Amino acid sequence: MINSPLAAHLRKPLVSLSLLLAAATPAIAHVSLEWPAAFAGSAYKARFQIGHGCEGSPTREVSVDIPTGVRGVKPMPRPGWSLSIERAPLPQPETSHGRTVTDEVSRVTWAANTPQDLLLDAHYAEFVLSVTLPAGEGVLYWPVRQACVQGRHDWVQRPASGGGARGLTAPAPRLDVMPAAGGAHAH
Repeated sequence: MINSPLAAHLRKPLVSLSLLLAAATPAIAHVSLEWPAAFAGSAYKARFQIGHGCEGSPTREVSVDIPTGVRGVKPMPRPGWSLSIERAPLPQPETSHGRTVTDEVSRVTWAANTPQDLLLDAHYAEFVLSVTLPAGEGVLYWPVRQACVQGRHDWVQRPASGGGARGLTAPAPRLDVMPAAGGAHAH
């Protein structure tokens, strides 16, 4: 192990992230993110884990609302499912890699194409987005709406200011955005 001031500085964010990941235990009964913490300004693969349907009914559609400040959203297609993408104007145009961006993805929806493509209650699946996280640290909530053949689950609840998720019956998946590690620009 290298013992230098630079090495010690680089280990701090990794230790913090490791402790946060170890403390985070996804609730199997809820929609969760595979990795509940990431660095500000970094590329992030948001894997939304769907572990059940609606009271035994298969899932036919999953929608994810994109938190404010998240950019460059690219959904991963799923075989047998159609993708739809909603966009919203940015409050102010931004420049990214030499081009002006005036809108951004605000919601991504996957929908099963046929009854054979439905996500059965007894099965598990992941719905994946590649994104760039905001430059600042904080907490991001990702509201997820799960529509089933019969019924639905809207995973949209947020804890009260300063409170935890304990007691919430349908919590939105949470991502803790940690201070950027070394200020690197990532894709």
